[in-house]
This record gives sequence, structure tokens and C-alpha cells, in this order.
Amino acid sequence: MRLSRILLLLLILMLAASTAFASGFRLPEAGAKAMGMGFAFVAQADNPSAIYYNPAGITQLEGYNFTIGATYVQEYGVKFGGETPLTNGQLEFERQKTLTYLIPNMYFTSMSKETGFGWGIGFFVPFGLGQQYNNWSSSIFRNQTVKIELMAPVINPTIAYKVNEYFSIGAGIDYMYGMANLGQTPTVNGPLPGFPNRYANLYELELKGSEDAWGYNIGILLKPTQNFRIGASYRSAFDLKIKNGDVVIRNVHPAYGAGIFPGPVPSNMKGSATVSMPDTFAIGVAYTIDQLTFEVDADWTFWSKYNSLPISFSNQVPTLTNQNVEKKWKDVCALRFGMQYQVTDPLALRLGIVYDPSPVPIGTMGPELPDSHRMNYMIGAGYKAGQWTIDAAFMYLDKSSRAVNNMRASTIPGTPAGSGFDGKWSGDAWLAGLDISYKF
Repeated sequence: MRLSRILLLLLILMLAASTAFASGFRLPEAGAKAMGMGFAFVAQADNPSAIYYNPAGITQLEGYNFTIGATYVQEYGVKFGGETPLTNGQLEFERQKTLTYLIPNMYFTSMSKETGFGWGIGFFVPFGLGQQYNNWSSSIFRNQTVKIELMAPVINPTIAYKVNEYFSIGAGIDYMYGMANLGQTPTVNGPLPGFPNRYANLYELELKGSEDAWGYNIGILLKPTQNFRIGASYRSAFDLKIKNGDVVIRNVHPAYGAGIFPGPVPSNMKGSATVSMPDTFAIGVAYTIDQLTFEVDADWTFWSKYNSLPISFSNQVPTLTNQNVEKKWKDVCALRFGMQYQVTDPLALRLGIVYDPSPVPIGTMGPELPDSHRMNYMIGAGYKAGQWTIDAAFMYLDKSSRAVNNMRASTIPGTPAGSGFDGKWSGDAWLAGLDISYKF
């Protein structure tokens, strides 16, 4: 059995995980040059990653350009100290597994100086997450989540037009294919006959699936003077409509479904839900003085679209019933600052810093995404050798500690254990990006 697409992408977004490196589960890591400048790139947008950051920037590129790269992520498991509904009032500690991920990107652009028209196609991952707790059978969060993975790559064909020397515009269509995997271990609030231990595990549940969605993006670029640029970019929300999923059930408690706990062992379960990933908007200004370029961006993510996550099932059992998980995330604005110093014609050095607030309210936070405000610090460099360019960047993500008190324990015997937690979270991560570009 496999509860797939719905419960999957949806329980996954509902259970959005902590390997996302902007607010919520957004991933702005779509280019190493931009990363080195704190992703403050909407006004510069002067390499093929403009397809992601601002499609109007394609008009600054002549001929044919190709970029391929990836961001390596080392996520140190977020640490928790406190209580959950499964700790029986005891203070306990648990850390998520340390995980590594690779976030790919690839771009191709073509621009005609004579006609003013350009086009391109990009491949990147604007949303994603991943985390695991250490043990399916004993984690203090096991009834809420044990494992979550989400990758939502996008293919983005794009066109751009240079209206005149001061103004350019670009737009594209986004095709997203989302893949998700969710695991948890439902527990029963005992004791009951056959369940001598309070919060005994009923079974292990893993959901896998995929779904696609469509969106669009648009950007503009203004150049009032040769050294001054203003850029703005909007990317629409994605609606993932997941239907008729399946679930894998394993390690079922021998007493479950044997007349001791009501209902049969879940099987042939189907589910449906719609998950909306947020739209985004960024505006920035860049200014160049001799060999030094500065940029400041304001970058909004409209997480208020992620207000709740309704989940329905084709048939009901006491431990898997229809639910409407309240999220009530908030719109947030990240502030990004970057600078580049052109040391020599082939060598550029970069620096960036970002303040990135969390959209997750304390009252609806879950262990799947123990999010908090963060500061990001970046350094980077670029080097040109003939038709080739290599861009590299390093980023340290410093999450602030966050105390949460939202535990909802279940005290009725025979019902699923509660949710939430009372305690404090802390953690950090580092990332390294590398892009290789070639101009034809």
C-alpha cells in the first residue's frame, strides 16, 4: 500500500522539513554567483541564472550561454530539548539526523542584439525539504513525523525583450514535478488490553508519491544610468492537487486489528488534498562604483496561502481519519545585501548577508519544520578563462534558538497520541555552490 501523492506531498508540505534554506521550505539556491552575494541578484541578473532571479536579465547576455551547477548542503540535525506527548512529562533531548543534499541547477540562454529578443530554459528546485529523526520506533516525535523528503524541481522556458537601452522585460512558464516521501509511527494512548505500554506503536507508515503543477514568472529590469540598475521579479504560486494516493504499512502491532483495538489494519487506503506553494516577489537596486558593485533586495514569500492542509481518506479507521491541519503561516520579507569586487578582469570576489524571518507561528509549529529566524552569511568568487566561467560560493546558515509551547496531549485511552511539543530548538547548516558556464 502506499499513500502517495496526496498524503505525501501534502503531509509533506504540512510536515515541511528543516532542510529548507530560506523561510519555510523555500530554496533560493539557484546559482553560485547569486549565492556569493546573498541572493541579492534581481537587479544584476547578468548571467544565465537570470532565468530564476529575473528573466529580464537575459537581455544583458549576448549569444549563447550555458550554465550547469549544484549546491551541496550539510544540515546539522536540529536539536530539541523539552517534552512531547510521548515523554510522559519528562524532559528529554533529541536531535535530527545530520543529512546531506545536492540541489541542482542548469540554464541555457540565447540573445540577439539585433532584434532585442532573447530566450532560454532553466532547471532548478525552488522548493524542497528533508529531515529524519533517528528511530522509527522510539523517537519522541514518532507519532507526528519520523522522515520527510520533498523535491520540487521546475523546468522554466523563458523569453525576454529589450525595449530600449533603459528597459527590458521577461516572462516564462513554470512546470513543476513534485516528489515526496513521508514516514511516521502512529501510537495509541494506552494502556489497553494488548497494549500494556502507554503510547505503544501501532504500525509504521510511509507515504510516497509525485504530482505536477503549472505556474508562471515575470520580471523587469531598468537601467536609468550605466551604473545604476533596478530589478523586480514575480513568481506565481503552485497548486499541487494530489488524488488517490496509497500508503505502505509495516511492523503492525500484533494486537492491532485483532479485536483489542477497534478497526482493521489500514489497507487499500486512498487520500486526496490540495497544497499551495506560495508566490514570491523581489525588488532590488544595484549600483557600481569603479570595480565595486553593491545590491540590496527585498524578497517577499507569501506564505499566508499556506493557511491549512485538509486531508481526506476514502475509508476511515480510528487511527487514520480525515483531518484539516491548521498552519496559518505568515507572509515574510527577507532582506538581502550583496557586493562584488572585480579584482582583475577575470577574478571577482563576493560577499553577502541575509536576514530571513520565519513564517511559522509558534502555535502551529510541528517537529517536521522547527523553523526560526535566521541570518545567512556568504562569500564567493568567480573566475573567467576564455569562454569559460567558474563561480563558487560558501554559505553559513545561523538559526536562532526558538522556544515553543504548543503541546496538545491526548488523555483519552484508545485514541491517537497528541501533537506539538514544549521545549527549545537550535541548529545550523552550511552550503557550498559551484557553477560552470560556457559562452558560445
